[in-house]
Amino acid sequence: MRVYVALISLSIIWGLTFILIKMTVGDTGAWGMVFLRCLIGSLFLLPLLILKLRKRTSPIPFKHLIILGVINSGIPWGLLAWSETAINSNTTSVINALTPLFTALVGYLFFKKILLKRQWFGILTGFFGIVILTEFQIHQLFGSDFIGIGTMVLATIFYSFGSQYLKKHLQKEDLIITITLSLFVGSLVGLIIGYFTHDLPKFAAFDVQTTLIVLALGAIGSGVAHILLYYMIIHGTPEFAATVAYIIPITAIIASYLMLGEPITVNLITGMIFIFIGVYITGRYRKN
Repeated sequence: MRVYVALISLSIIWGLTFILIKMTVGDTGAWGMVFLRCLIGSLFLLPLLILKLRKRTSPIPFKHLIILGVINSGIPWGLLAWSETAINSNTTSVINALTPLFTALVGYLFFKKILLKRQWFGILTGFFGIVILTEFQIHQLFGSDFIGIGTMVLATIFYSFGSQYLKKHLQKEDLIITITLSLFVGSLVGLIIGYFTHDLPKFAAFDVQTTLIVLALGAIGSGVAHILLYYMIIHGTPEFAATVAYIIPITAIIASYLMLGEPITVNLITGMIFIFIGVYITGRYRKN
């Protein structure tokens, strides 16, 4: 029951996160957003980390934590924020729902997990949803319009690797240590890429609203959210945790319409339905 409570809570938090990123990415920059979110999230959890480290007797798996921070926070969060500079927040949230499909596919290709024929059908169904979102202009994923839908698809692939990697290498590691240190690594990724791409925060442009949103994205959208996510991966499965992407679009679509006035189009709803069907088929038959 606790994993389901965590699932609903995380879906609400991350559903709103898409809208909040859209509202502030112009001032923070895409990679600057990663730097701030991860840094604030790690600082929010720092007191708990110190308590854990005082009782620690075994060595910390820094290698695995660094890899996790790069592939599960640093790079995909930057790609997500980058996507929101080109497409609506409700569209990014719908594409994010591909995560369970890619998690299953990555598990098959790189972690020796088995996929049944009907799961393959579910994956293809979900991908057809992306074709609908591009208005059947699939070349958008590979051409000059890659930033947007293409970068968001790439982000979900990184999320999928992160979930499988966590389950395989860090399942028995302390939750707080895993989250805090991987978030700190993610902040360094954002800082380094942001520095070389000149995409760091414009602090002079920050007002009270932007500051509060950035703090909320870091403390709640990163710190608290990662506790919920990693709890589901460790006490459930990577595939179950990835189903949070199945619920997020509902929150995001409603919130983006109310808060940002983003339109709810036929392609958006149709594409979401196909992605949801694909996720349902893939997850259902994996259990069998």
